[in-house]
Amino acid sequence: MSSENTSPIRGKEWHLDPETEYRFELDIGTSLALKLLRGQAEIFGAELVEGQTYIFGQECKAAIFTWRGCTIEVFGNPSTDYISEETPMTAYANVHIALEQMRVRALRIIHGSPNNSEDESSLPPSSRLSEPPRVLVLGPENSGKTTVCKILTNYTVRAGQDWAPILVNVDPGEGAWAVPGTISATAIHTPLSTWSPVNPLGSASTSAPMALSSNALVPLAYWYGHRQTKRNPLLMDRLVRNLGQNVADRDGDAEEKASGVIVDTPSSFASSPSSGMKDDQRHALIKACVDAFNINVILVVGHEKLTMEMQRTYGNRVTVLKIPKSGGVVELDHSYRDRVSTYQLHTYMYGIKLDPPPGITDGTLGGEPMTDLTLAPSSLAVGFDDLSIFRIGEETMAPSSALPIGATRTVSEMQPAKVDPASISSRLVNSVLALLAPPNPDESERYDEEVLDLPVVGYLVVTAVDVPNRRMTILSPNPGSFTGKTAIVGTLEWQEQ
Repeated sequence: MSSENTSPIRGKEWHLDPETEYRFELDIGTSLALKLLRGQAEIFGAELVEGQTYIFGQECKAAIFTWRGCTIEVFGNPSTDYISEETPMTAYANVHIALEQMRVRALRIIHGSPNNSEDESSLPPSSRLSEPPRVLVLGPENSGKTTVCKILTNYTVRAGQDWAPILVNVDPGEGAWAVPGTISATAIHTPLSTWSPVNPLGSASTSAPMALSSNALVPLAYWYGHRQTKRNPLLMDRLVRNLGQNVADRDGDAEEKASGVIVDTPSSFASSPSSGMKDDQRHALIKACVDAFNINVILVVGHEKLTMEMQRTYGNRVTVLKIPKSGGVVELDHSYRDRVSTYQLHTYMYGIKLDPPPGITDGTLGGEPMTDLTLAPSSLAVGFDDLSIFRIGEETMAPSSALPIGATRTVSEMQPAKVDPASISSRLVNSVLALLAPPNPDESERYDEEVLDLPVVGYLVVTAVDVPNRRMTILSPNPGSFTGKTAIVGTLEWQEQ
């Protein structure tokens, strides 16, 4: 047997000098494996383990940064890869240090200990309050807001202080821990891994797959039902405030309470004609976030005009800081975002199916073995009367021209309307449904908009509607009965390829 058949496959080595980063982008259907050979390195604030192989796929775009220098080995053929000497990591690390000081002071107050004599003169006045950092991250499209949130979160949990910050995502287009159309929040105890845009903020235990134990997060989620905030800003406002109230009511130990909150936002919160939102609408949603999460720090990524707007509006009670945008941020077009949405829904139903580059057999996802990550979803027949389905707001409204002369609307933007699956206008086939938690049994009073205030426990897809037999077929990650359950449908659709 020739030695060529027995020798291990070799990748391409890259040597990174201190404070530089290796950036890469993957095309459709390709994957990449990366191993840290020597030194120290991290990906969006999560430390890499020397000698371990990390797999990336599904059009992942990421950067490996090193503070002290390192050597990495790369397997696969990324569409783009290069080393950059210009990174914003020093600025991001300085922000983390300032937030860490706030956490330490807040923890002292919780424990009843007086502040020490540390010099706080370098901190903005509003940051000298002995409160946990509650951070709102704003920025335009393709500015790297989510990356900033991941870096700050990962640095926090790596600090060795038992911090568990609440990470909040109010961008319904991103999907975060489940599927697009959702806003959610969860406590983070371990660094968030990066391997695919499917799980930009880690993997949740309530969505598939569940085998990544280090990221087995338990998010609280509310269903908005659309990927664009402009579809129903009033509904978004209400859900943000619901989420904020739940975060405020959360119980936890002293370290969790002092850890604070980091809120990731959609690009529509920044001034942009392409967002389709009016200025008063986006300002109202920013205010909803500031009020709901009691924000005391606003970070604006690479947008001077938005920074000035926030300083004029909130500068007297909130620290507003402009931080640089990374040169490695990739311009993401609508077709890419559509594909990521499809990846997320497919992964939710079927789990992870990611083939490593040729010759790689021992790779990991976020540091954990690639085993038992696939699912076999259930296809169930459900009677029309078994599952109550609602559609919210303007999606239920008839056009003004269809109303009788002199009549006014009786349906508001947030009023739930029950969907009749037998109706030709139900539009249920291929629609994504959010299955809601049951109402609180301790609350005897029911109200019309109650479904808006119920969190999500799972997601379903309607694959077929049989009107003559009054049954519909539903795809679910797990088997179970849906009799007596309530679900909401939005504008999100998914169809198996």
